[in-house]
Amino acid sequence: MEGQVRRDERVGRPAPPGPGRRERKAEAPAGRRHARQSRVERSAVKKVVGPAALRQAVAHLKAAFGVSERRACSIIKADRKSVRYRSCRQPDTALRERLRALAVERRRFGYRRLFVLLRREGEPSGKNRIYRLYREEGLTVRKRRSRRRAMGTRAPILVEARPNARWSLDFVHDQFATGRRFRILNVVDDVTRECLAAIPDTSISGRRVARELTALIARRGRPAMIVSDNGTEFTSTAILAWAQDHGVDWHYIAPGKPTQNGFVESFNGRMRDELLNESLFFSLDHARQKVAAWALDYNTRRPHSSIGYLTPEAFAASLTATGRPAAQDESCAARPVAHPTLRGVTNPRTLVAAG
Repeated sequence: MEGQVRRDERVGRPAPPGPGRRERKAEAPAGRRHARQSRVERSAVKKVVGPAALRQAVAHLKAAFGVSERRACSIIKADRKSVRYRSCRQPDTALRERLRALAVERRRFGYRRLFVLLRREGEPSGKNRIYRLYREEGLTVRKRRSRRRAMGTRAPILVEARPNARWSLDFVHDQFATGRRFRILNVVDDVTRECLAAIPDTSISGRRVARELTALIARRGRPAMIVSDNGTEFTSTAILAWAQDHGVDWHYIAPGKPTQNGFVESFNGRMRDELLNESLFFSLDHARQKVAAWALDYNTRRPHSSIGYLTPEAFAASLTATGRPAAQDESCAARPVAHPTLRGVTNPRTLVAAG
């Protein structure tokens, strides 16, 4: 009989029914699918985590099914003391109203910068308390989707710790309400993080860039180096002649590597997030007024995280001749823009790693 079954299998005839190995293998995938489906169904059920969620669940059981509090707590495994607890905290009505007002005024600011603004106004509350009220009021800033970042080890950027050590230039594009496009030339000091110029116009050529830089040098002084990308405005004959006449070392980043000009790229992102995406421009004069007001606020009022939540103007004033920043607010995470000169080095032109 066994030999007959094997011959039937070889010629393709159906084998006699029985608990054979092939039937067990066929049942295994169905069992795995059932187990996977049950796990998905269990994961789809929202877990009751936290005292507030437990109180809501107990209240729902009592209202919907008419069970007692003891029975509802035993069903969801909640402690009756935790369910009956009522908070004794103060309402903090004035502080909540001021926090909401600042969040409405600064729509793209998180709780850290709002905490710095409140501390400037004399609010003694700590950062954790402000964060709790920030979450309870639902003021969390919605994060915009960012591009995928490249991974890898990068060498530190070298810059002398003093103002006018290096400037960065780049363009930002936007459009009016009518659909006509315009661009903004941004000039940033890499050490102090100051916005030295933000010039909007419908067309900015290389000669216009040279004229604006000349006027900026007359007000602030000559930089040691200027960094930019390889745009046609920056590689024109007018810019090359201007750099040679003024004795400025003009450095071009590698093509397709905007991270090599990270300071002005970061500034462009803040301008895009806090100004361009939040405003509607009706004319060139309107855009110039809005951009000028935002640049002034950026330099004098907006706290900057990379320089210990100081303003760029205050940080520039605190820099000494040796590149050491003055004492900063202990409530903020102080982090200097550049390290002081290494021990044993007496050359004032020594380059140090930026922060």
